[in-house]
Amino acid sequence: MKRRPLPVAAALAASAALLLTACGNGDEKSSENDKIAGADTGGSTKSASPSASASDDIERPDLSLPDDVKEVFEGWKTGDAVQDAVLSDAGRSMTAVERAITDGDANSPALTFYYEGEALVGAAKWVQTFVDHNATISGTTRYYTPEVSLSGEKTAAVTMCADESKVFNKDRKTKKIDKSAPTDDSYVYYISRLELNSKKVWVTTEVASKRGSEKCTP
Repeated sequence: MKRRPLPVAAALAASAALLLTACGNGDEKSSENDKIAGADTGGSTKSASPSASASDDIERPDLSLPDDVKEVFEGWKTGDAVQDAVLSDAGRSMTAVERAITDGDANSPALTFYYEGEALVGAAKWVQTFVDHNATISGTTRYYTPEVSLSGEKTAAVTMCADESKVFNKDRKTKKIDKSAPTDDSYVYYISRLELNSKKVWVTTEVASKRGSEKCTP
């Protein structure tokens, strides 16, 4: 069982074009993702989950994870307040999926807080796959090379890579961990559309992903 793409990877190309065009930035950043997994990102910093540093007055759901599940976010600060807010909530949306998986809850409050529309349906279905297999995860996911593109005040697109080479499926009952060897499919390219809702949260409304993308593989 693959650990994660959120909806179907085959739709990535069309979805990516749609999302970025909607944000007014269709081809502008085609070269920045030539960076490879593990490469020096030129001053980018590692941080814990963005949820750990939330400093606003928004009442957010608990995104804490089990001790054996960790996340690393690299380059998650741009210096621009709006872009940083978008990236923070994009990062929290990824954590929300991991929280729902580890809880075994496809109706997790974390999912419904950070996802809406098609993205929520896709995320819930993916979590349900783990529930159906009595499975969870263990290990560390690394997120890197994020890029933000804004359209007006309430719409954004985010692309990012995820390194899942050190996170594995875990049987919820026996606690056995399937430590399969990493492959190109361990690296995932994501593109998401986010919208600012009435709570001032950047919620993810559409997601496309592709495993083994050359944008992310070492």
